[in-house]
Amino acid sequence: MTENAQLDGKVAIVTGGSKGIGRSTAAALLAAGARVAIFGRSASALKEAAAELAKEAGGGRAGGYGERLLTVEGDVASEQDVVKLINQTVEKFGGLDILVNNAGIGRFANIADMSTEDWHAILDTNLTGVFFVTRAALPHLKQRGGGYIINISSLASTQAFAGGGAYCASKAALNSFTDALMIETRQDNIRVSQVLPGSTATEFNNNSPATGADWKLSPDDVARVVVDLLGHPSRSLPSRVELRPSKPPKKG
Repeated sequence: MTENAQLDGKVAIVTGGSKGIGRSTAAALLAAGARVAIFGRSASALKEAAAELAKEAGGGRAGGYGERLLTVEGDVASEQDVVKLINQTVEKFGGLDILVNNAGIGRFANIADMSTEDWHAILDTNLTGVFFVTRAALPHLKQRGGGYIINISSLASTQAFAGGGAYCASKAALNSFTDALMIETRQDNIRVSQVLPGSTATEFNNNSPATGADWKLSPDDVARVVVDLLGHPSRSLPSRVELRPSKPPKKG
C-alpha cells in the first residue's frame, strides 16, 4: 500500500506546525493525501506557512491543497485554545485520525540562574501542552475506531547537558508520558510513538537554520520518520525512534 493510499482522507493535527519540524511534517502529510490542521501561536507565521505549503503543492495535485489545510492560532499551554483547535478541526474535516505533538520551546540557563517564569514556560509548553492536546483529542480518535499519536521529543531527554535542566526534564517527562499513553490506548487501536531527534537545522531557540547546518538533521528527515511510522504495519509498533546526525563534527 502506498503512503498516498493510506493517508488519503485521514485528518491530522500538527502542533507547532508553522515552522521547522512541524511545518515539514505538515507538508509531508499533505503530500501523502491527508487533511491537516496546523496550530501555532503566531498568526503571521501561520499565514506564511500556509502560503509556502500552497506554493509547494502547485506542481502536485490540481489546485494545490485548498480545503485540505487549516490553520488555527493558539497556544498549547492554554486549555481554551486547545479546545478551539480540536473543535475547528473536527468541524472542518469531520473527525480526527492523527495527532503530532510537536510544539516545544527551549530556554537555557544553569538551574541556579533559571527564572521561575522560564521554568514554567518550558514545562507548560513541552509537557502540559502535550497533555492538554492529547486529552482533548482522544475521544475523537476513539470515535474513529483508532488512530495514531506521535510525540516529538528530543535526544536531550536521555542525554542531559549543562544549562538544559528544564528542557531536558520536560522531554524526559514527555518520554514517560508517551510510554504510559501507549499502554493505556493500545486496546483502543490508538498507536502511540515518540521520535527523539538530535541536532536539527531549525529556528528553535532563535537559531538560524543556515548557521552550521550542513551536518545537522533536516526537518524533512524528522517528517519522513513521522510518515514512515504512520505507514508501518499495524501488527507492530515502533514505540520510540532515535534520530541523530550521521556525522557530527569531531570534538576537540
